[in-house]
Amino acid sequence: MKTLLTLFTAALFVCSAGLASARDINREEAAKLRTAGIIQSTEQLEAAALATHPGATITDSELDEEYGKHVYQVDLRDAQGIEWDVEVDATNGTILKDHQDK
Repeated sequence: MKTLLTLFTAALFVCSAGLASARDINREEAAKLRTAGIIQSTEQLEAAALATHPGATITDSELDEEYGKHVYQVDLRDAQGIEWDVEVDATNGTILKDHQDK
């Protein structure tokens, strides 16, 4: 019984740690970060994401903080209708992830 309780507690801890690792940043906070020079402009970040798939269009985007890092997440749809998830480091415009949405 103690083993089961220990496993349950460990699983709960792991799940809650995953939830606490990312948070959405609202527009007001994002504007403050841009003004302070901490993150790049939305236009620069979107241009970096669009450069990965020329001719694609943005369907959604949001700024998150993940593990202390500002990440701009962009959903794209390319000319063939394929959807892509692109994550851009909001501080320098580097592409962190680029994978096809399933």
